[in-house]
Amino acid sequence: MTTRVLVVDDQVLIRAGVAALLRAAPGMEVVGEASDGDEAVRLAALHRPDVILMDIRMPGTSGIVATERILEAVTEPRPHILVLTTFDLDEYVYAALRAGACGFLLKDTGPQRLLAAIAAVAEGDTLFSPSVTRRLIEAYATRSDPGTCPPETLDVLTSREVDVLRLVAGGLSNPEIAEALVISESTVKTHLNRTMAKLDLGSRAQAVVLAYESGLVVPGKPPPGS
Repeated sequence: MTTRVLVVDDQVLIRAGVAALLRAAPGMEVVGEASDGDEAVRLAALHRPDVILMDIRMPGTSGIVATERILEAVTEPRPHILVLTTFDLDEYVYAALRAGACGFLLKDTGPQRLLAAIAAVAEGDTLFSPSVTRRLIEAYATRSDPGTCPPETLDVLTSREVDVLRLVAGGLSNPEIAEALVISESTVKTHLNRTMAKLDLGSRAQAVVLAYESGLVVPGKPPPGS
């Protein structure tokens, strides 16, 4: 099965280097290269890639705005968007996760890790382990405006779905959640999928963001059962 990738970066050497690496890799197809956010939106609509490697800081339309526009414009299946950044705690990464990106890559990521990350997210996985996602969210959740997501947003969830969301936001993996709640891993996945559908979320990372913004999880405070 071929994974179709759109590469977005305003730096031509980085963009060309990544594209060349992907073209030489088995199972990868580069469907386009974009130098800014506007071009990324246009090419995403034209080619419907499986994965988009999205730079954040670009002249004109940023990668964050482009991510929002791309995900708002398409129906299922949505592309899996990985944001590219120079720093692992770039403040823009948090905004990109809120916009619906499924994770982030550092621009100094090695070739094999890059290929493995693309393959993983193409299958619906998150880029980093939940614990890494948690550290990122904790670093920037405190910088966002309080109350951006009212607690009533979670009223559509069952008590068990709330439990699962809380533990996801706490950095637990699916097997760890299953053990903590004494349920099967497949049941965890079912609860999480239903939660994301009810809340119209596109990725596990986005679910973590919402859990923090709603006050379900407080930065720096371990959730019950973690």
